[in-house]
Amino acid sequence: MPKVLISDKLSPRAADIFRDRGIEVDVLVGMSPEELTAKIGDYDGLAIRSATKVVADVIAAADNLKVVGRAGIGVDNVDIAAATQRGIVVMNTPHGNSITTAEHAIAMMFALARQIPEADRSTQSGKWEKSRFMGVELTAKTLGVIGCGNIGAIVANRGQGLRMKVVAYDPFLSPERAEDLGVEKLELDELLARSDFVTLHVPMTEQTKGIIDAAAMAKMKPGARIINCARGGLVVEEDLKAALESGHVAGAALDVFAEEPARENDLFGMDNVVATPHLGAATAEAQEKVALQVADQMSDYLLTGAVTNALNMPSLTAEEASRLRPYMLLSDGLGSFAGQLTRTGLRAVTIEYEGQVAGLNCRPLTQAILTGLLRPMLESVNMVNAPVVARERNIDVSEVKHERDCDFQTLIRVTVTTERGDRAVAGTLFGGHRPRLVEIKGIEIEAELAPHMLYISNEDKPGFIGALGMALGSAGVNIATFHLGRAERGGAAIALLELDAALDAAVIETLKALPGIRQVQQLSF
Repeated sequence: MPKVLISDKLSPRAADIFRDRGIEVDVLVGMSPEELTAKIGDYDGLAIRSATKVVADVIAAADNLKVVGRAGIGVDNVDIAAATQRGIVVMNTPHGNSITTAEHAIAMMFALARQIPEADRSTQSGKWEKSRFMGVELTAKTLGVIGCGNIGAIVANRGQGLRMKVVAYDPFLSPERAEDLGVEKLELDELLARSDFVTLHVPMTEQTKGIIDAAAMAKMKPGARIINCARGGLVVEEDLKAALESGHVAGAALDVFAEEPARENDLFGMDNVVATPHLGAATAEAQEKVALQVADQMSDYLLTGAVTNALNMPSLTAEEASRLRPYMLLSDGLGSFAGQLTRTGLRAVTIEYEGQVAGLNCRPLTQAILTGLLRPMLESVNMVNAPVVARERNIDVSEVKHERDCDFQTLIRVTVTTERGDRAVAGTLFGGHRPRLVEIKGIEIEAELAPHMLYISNEDKPGFIGALGMALGSAGVNIATFHLGRAERGGAAIALLELDAALDAAVIETLKALPGIRQVQQLSF
């Protein structure tokens, strides 16, 4: 009989579901990390919310653990890489909190517009400061939605119900999907310039971290207001404080913070800040829904092997999983590479399989490519729901199999079509199991994917390599490997560097200023 541990507060009905399906369950809430590490080896499944930290030490002690189920969306508290390495499936419930979180964002917008928290404190202290709290109407104002996925789309719909003009920034939002939602799709700078209220609904990635910083706030219209119910760190808090103090930003409503629990924060105590303790998913309905979903998903996997909403595993048979594992790593890497370079609306993806791979079951590989491609801007995407997300966003996905001979025994090429044109990246397996990039934008290049990489597109001119090396050396950056390629002498060229650590924003800006630079993009795998 499988055995499951529930280590966070879930609806009692979750434990009932496990028991009804013949699974033994223990409910031990509030354990210390040391206690969890000592006990986890006895269990096949672990059901959690956000309080339990499933770190590498816990996973290392989880000798029998087969699945971790997160009741909710965010899995920041789970070391997915360590879990994957040990063969532990990590599941979440990506849609259970969508309505609740969207409603909280709207509630925060109302509270900010009418200064409700501050007015409540004033009134209950015996004051009657009617003239002090002059609010603003939402009707006819422009609501800027950054990230138009599940939650962002609901916020947009609710904003329209309030008779607001809704505009959206989302690189993966197709014009057709924007039309269906009734929103105007804009680039980020234009959205910031036009919006009276800006609300964030994107995951925390290298591309979105600090997306609202001093430079972004300077582009906002004077008196605009910011709502963040997504992830702490999307808004640079010290920059926000300065903008609030200057009056350029009229107010901010924050449900999330860079450091949580946020018992202290420089923004606390400001009259024009509304703060709540990460309540986005805190409704009885949402908690009940995600608890029941995670119990059913975990039970299905433990009893039948069925996989739903897995973040680190495709839908595969046991036989296929072993054979396809290196191809999956290559596919995810190619998709991630293309996705991290995508900055405009994604319209289509064409995936070509050549050589030996063309004779395999390519559906999981396509799912892995789509997952990597969409992951930079969509937190909840996984190998199960990536094709659905692509269809919802009117992204055409094509598979082409060529069993003809090619330069490599196996080759996978991913071509993305955006509003600005096509871009392709191709890879192979060296020795049948080592993923390698072999082509970027038609330029031949041979490189291994690494945790920290720097992609540079430049003009092929003498002195570029020296200038690049000098700039990185002056910044104290160590280069692990350096790969170069060019289309033709004096034409477009590419540099792909493996670095020991991620670069800070100042170094990136320095590199962008080098002569002949067309694009600089930090990548992570």
